[in-house]
Amino acid sequence: MGVAEKMATPTENIIFVKQRVIFFGGLKRAMRQFEVGGVTRLFFKSIANLFLFIFGLAAAINLIFAYYAAADDADGYLAVTGPCRLVFPADHGAHPGYRTEWWYYTGNLATPDGRPFGFQVTVFRRQIGPTGDRRSWPEPSSAWRTQQLYLGHIALSDITGRQHFFAEDMSRGALGLAGVIQQGVDTTVFLKSWKIDIGPRVQRLQVATEAFAIDLDLVPMKSPVLHGDQGYSRKGDTAERASCYYSFTRLKTEGTIRVNDRELAVTGLSWMDHEFSSAVLQPGIIGWDWFSLQLDNGTELMLYRLRQEDGQPNPASSGTLVNADATIRHLSADDIKLTVAEHWQSPRSGGRYPAAWLVTVPSAELNLSIVPNLADQEMRTPGSTAVTYWEGSVSITGEMAHRPVKGKGYVELTGYAQAFEQPL
Repeated sequence: MGVAEKMATPTENIIFVKQRVIFFGGLKRAMRQFEVGGVTRLFFKSIANLFLFIFGLAAAINLIFAYYAAADDADGYLAVTGPCRLVFPADHGAHPGYRTEWWYYTGNLATPDGRPFGFQVTVFRRQIGPTGDRRSWPEPSSAWRTQQLYLGHIALSDITGRQHFFAEDMSRGALGLAGVIQQGVDTTVFLKSWKIDIGPRVQRLQVATEAFAIDLDLVPMKSPVLHGDQGYSRKGDTAERASCYYSFTRLKTEGTIRVNDRELAVTGLSWMDHEFSSAVLQPGIIGWDWFSLQLDNGTELMLYRLRQEDGQPNPASSGTLVNADATIRHLSADDIKLTVAEHWQSPRSGGRYPAAWLVTVPSAELNLSIVPNLADQEMRTPGSTAVTYWEGSVSITGEMAHRPVKGKGYVELTGYAQAFEQPL
């Protein structure tokens, strides 16, 4: 039983004090009525005032402890509990006070001769303690001290070469090692030499390792899409199990990649997600399947299925359909039918992942078949988030409103190598 459960509520404390005030007020009136005076009257008045002081002090102390117990129960982080009402470009930046945040890019590219590649660039911000903890820091504090950690995952899928390159890194958000800088309308997210620039017209990705590099310019073809209720995206049964979530669902992309010591010019389409939250996954949810799909008729579809231990989707699972004219439609779990058609087992982690899907949205007359462009696109990240997951390029065929469509996209699968226990 927690402290807050043992203590009286603020309302109960107020009622307690009022009852004592009424009692001792009645005692004073009785003394006046029966003309009790002298030493006797002074004695009773002193006792009454002493008891009122004691009861008032006890109630005040109880209120203080109840307040701090409630704050402790909420972990001291900011909570997402309703419409986010995001404003740009300000909300492209960081949101300290929330526990977890990420800037996430994926895309499908091709060289002039048609050689296909997929890519991922993700930077996470993780706040390791409530904002109020800073009050206990020594003064002056070390320049190394910070509440913010930044972690990064990057990957390049060489579809023709059947190779999946990936890397990870992390650093504290201090001394210029990692962080988020906003100057005017421009936002820069950086982790050491890895950099994401978000401008009003162009977004740029620059990341490099010894094995591969990505240097891309991305131009939004549609305005940011706010998922759920004005960006408020539910991830569980209660209001605070949620995130603020928006996407750029279609970014025209061009630039260069380097793979196997060769620099290649590429063009294609990308997708950007930005999300922040303080919630942890609801007990009983072991992972999620997330899809970002771009069709050749100008339509995009985002959907996620929160998987429960019994294999069923949690009712908070949902999606967003973005039409070619940029109109947006929220999809509930009941609007989406997702069927797994095949599986692939990782020879490294042993995780058994879905490897082909059928997606149906009857109300949109949408029927899609989705297959990975490369079986092994597993991300193993013991040096940063310590999560093993599958994140990969996929191809799409099907029909919408009885017309054939095709496209490409990305799929993220968590909780298959081990139950996913990280924050949202």
